[in-house]
Amino acid sequence: MDMRPCSVAGMFYPAEPRHLEQLLETFFQKKAPGILSRGIVSPHAGYVYSGETGACAFSTIPPDFDGTFLVIGPSHRGYMTSASAVPWETPLGIVDVDTDFIDAMDIEIDEASHQNEHSIEVQMPIIKYRFPRAKAAPILMGEQTYEAAENLAEHLLQAVEQTRRDVRIVASSDFSHYVPDDVARRQDLYAIDALKTLDIPEFYRRLQETHATVCGYGPIATMCMACRSLGATRGELLRYTTSGDVTEDHNQVVGYAAIAVV
Repeated sequence: MDMRPCSVAGMFYPAEPRHLEQLLETFFQKKAPGILSRGIVSPHAGYVYSGETGACAFSTIPPDFDGTFLVIGPSHRGYMTSASAVPWETPLGIVDVDTDFIDAMDIEIDEASHQNEHSIEVQMPIIKYRFPRAKAAPILMGEQTYEAAENLAEHLLQAVEQTRRDVRIVASSDFSHYVPDDVARRQDLYAIDALKTLDIPEFYRRLQETHATVCGYGPIATMCMACRSLGATRGELLRYTTSGDVTEDHNQVVGYAAIAVV
């Protein structure tokens, strides 16, 4: 496979380039939070539901950033942790992959696992639009235990040290799934509160306590661990929304958060 083609264009985000550009332009018109992040949490739902929240997270990274985005997404199909080493197609052009960084991570490369997974793909048009000179290192995370997050963070840090790349780490995750709006907000904000001090053991404890259905908790933990080793000291919630804000159905919602780690 010479390129990872779009699999959810026309479903999760517009397939027509001009329409996609106009939508992203609208999302980024919101004033940036005035924060410079080392890592972010960005949702991966359809742009109509979570695109503005994702743009809010990405707006904490200067638009002239031309380093490497480490994009960590959860596997929704049960695949094991793996990287992708081929360029990624978007309607706005190709996002090049930092193959030297991928090699330095020393984790398995498995393009088939990435083929139909949307958790990383949804971030790519935003990266291409906002940071046209940046590269990506796409990482699909299978097992999401605390130990797995520690291990993946070590691989990322090893590659950062070896390549000396300027990196920003993107944890792709939605929060509570298909619960009443008030339940989603209560559970999600309780878990997110533990990230203010990057207390990942407490983050896991709160998820277990509430049974919150956060799909990318492993990528969030990995990102926070790696960023802390790179000098970050805190997490800041920038925006929290649910699908009910769009659909006006508050009985069964999905939660979305933009979080900056600085």
